[in-house]
Amino acid sequence: MGTSFDPTNDPHRRYNPLLGEWVLVSPHRAKRPWQGQSEEPNNEQKPSYDPTCYLCPGNTRVNGEVNEKYTGTYVFENDFAALKKDTVQDGEDSGLFRFETEQGCSRVICFSPDHSKTLPELTDEERFDVVNCWKEQTEELGQLYTWVQVFENKGSMMGCSNPHPHGQVWAQKHIPSDPAKKVVQLGEYYRENGRPMLLDYAEQEVAKQERVVCQNDHWVVVVPYWAAWPFETLLLPRFNVQALHHINDEQGKALASIIGEITARYDNLFETSFPYSMGWHSAPFDKQEHPEWTLHAHFFPPLLRSASVRKFMVGYEMMAEAQRDLTPEQAADRLKALPTVHYKKNEKSNG
Repeated sequence: MGTSFDPTNDPHRRYNPLLGEWVLVSPHRAKRPWQGQSEEPNNEQKPSYDPTCYLCPGNTRVNGEVNEKYTGTYVFENDFAALKKDTVQDGEDSGLFRFETEQGCSRVICFSPDHSKTLPELTDEERFDVVNCWKEQTEELGQLYTWVQVFENKGSMMGCSNPHPHGQVWAQKHIPSDPAKKVVQLGEYYRENGRPMLLDYAEQEVAKQERVVCQNDHWVVVVPYWAAWPFETLLLPRFNVQALHHINDEQGKALASIIGEITARYDNLFETSFPYSMGWHSAPFDKQEHPEWTLHAHFFPPLLRSASVRKFMVGYEMMAEAQRDLTPEQAADRLKALPTVHYKKNEKSNG
């Protein structure tokens, strides 16, 4: 019994204070052989314009609507929206049988007219346009709905139905399940400590430098201590802000820059267009003050060992709690060691 606990080799659980949940870390499992499913990475170079793409400028979508010949970001109502503005209000609470109708809207945000360029391949100026679009959509929809969810599903592995680089914004009357948990957790921390949890967390991570992937004067990207996905990251402001539309131009330009850094590192990790789901959590628009809340974004990428081997959240994860093999510190070290110059640019210069 003389051996001591080794977090890089011994199973342990880490607490996620944002959701009030635990994550099982099993670093010794990273050594197991893999004979399971492998995905074929799609590194085909796309054209700048695709006449068959429903999202390219000037093209006709499925419902017959014609896209503008846009030159920057472009927003339109989702043709297959998950939420409807005019859902008839109804509900029932009969003990175990309870429902409430939901009203809302879903919009698509094309990041640029270029069919071939994902966020890391845009310029800082082009990404700044995307940031400003996120801000505008959040402010506009926040006047009508309680929750505004800005997000991007990148890659077919994450269920993206169209390869043209784009994200979405959904807005709805009720606060969804995960943000509702955060309202409780962040509120409890603020009442006990008098400061926002995520602002404290960002400062402590910057001081430790154990899980920081990249940082600038305004923002920091970390692999969170409680990360569930292999190369999950959390993008945090280093200043007190509750919502996307509250950031100023200087902070927005710094945000565009750091998004370019983390997404380029993702692509460089396995030299593939790295799939992920990312999303922003601004404070709820419920006409309440939310001093406990800090604006933040999550990146949840599925890739585990290579461009073709993904992490499956199944079995134990679905029945018990989230589980990971690579420690967050190991993941952060690997991401931090990568260059921020996109691998495609190196290929062109070497070619």
